[in-house]
Amino acid sequence: MRILGIDPGEKRIGLAISDPLGITAQGLEIIHYATIEEALEKIICVCREYEISRVVIGNPINMSGSKGAASEKAETFAGLLREKLAVPVVMIDERLTSSSAEKVLISGGVSRKKRKAVKDKIAAVLILETYMAVNKTNN
Repeated sequence: MRILGIDPGEKRIGLAISDPLGITAQGLEIIHYATIEEALEKIICVCREYEISRVVIGNPINMSGSKGAASEKAETFAGLLREKLAVPVVMIDERLTSSSAEKVLISGGVSRKKRKAVKDKIAAVLILETYMAVNKTNN
């Protein structure tokens, strides 16, 4: 049972994948896209290739708990993905995952240029790890 974690963005989408037992998460790739349809097709291919059983999408809710434009875009993206996939697509609060990813990379001494290239993938890992931790405690 592999789970796909997604950090959606305007130009890039970070992907992370769990191990078959759903215990650990690792960064998979960053999708650069021009159209939402292009991004959806790439994600569908990843789901088929890795036999994904669940997709977790980060929802960038505002710190106040309200939903802004980015959250609405993420929810629309999740809806489009639900229409195309035969597996559950769930959303999880991803407040601060991008800034946490940035801090992890800075503490690791990664240059600014390289941080930009991998931040979305690290954020996807954090989204997936959060989901797996919450899911484990709810079983």
